[in-house]
Amino acid sequence: MVSKKTPRRFQPGTRSYTMSRIRGTETSIERQVRSYLFSRGLRFRKNDKRYPGHPDVVLPKWRAMVFVNGCFWHMHQGCAKFSLPKSNVEYWTTKLTRNRLRDQEQGEKLKAMGWRVFTVWECQLDARHAQETLQTLYEAITADGRPNEGVKDEQIERQRTRG
Repeated sequence: MVSKKTPRRFQPGTRSYTMSRIRGTETSIERQVRSYLFSRGLRFRKNDKRYPGHPDVVLPKWRAMVFVNGCFWHMHQGCAKFSLPKSNVEYWTTKLTRNRLRDQEQGEKLKAMGWRVFTVWECQLDARHAQETLQTLYEAITADGRPNEGVKDEQIERQRTRG
């Protein structure tokens, strides 16, 4: 008689170790976006902890922030790269929904502070769409054509609170 159980993919304890190795910063898609923006002459800070959500790219000169989101971890609706795991559904639904709501709240806070917020999804950076996505992002960031020349973040914040 053949067992209907599927074999484990990992030895006990290996799954926990594997999950702990998943990176939160310096992912390949983040590096791809930063490399493109840098090559186009934009200068930025990365993962700045002074702002809600620790944006992946902060462009103070353009008052813009870019979040580079993985489709699974940030629950990209309607995307082929996102599907809810079949096991432990309640846990994953709660966790991923919480991530999505937190992203929305942080985006609203940043907009209230006067920042322009852009989100680039992992699926937009595949081989077929990457160049178009990155070009569109660059054009959106530089759209007004008037950077805040020589003004630092702190100066902008003080000006905004005074005025």
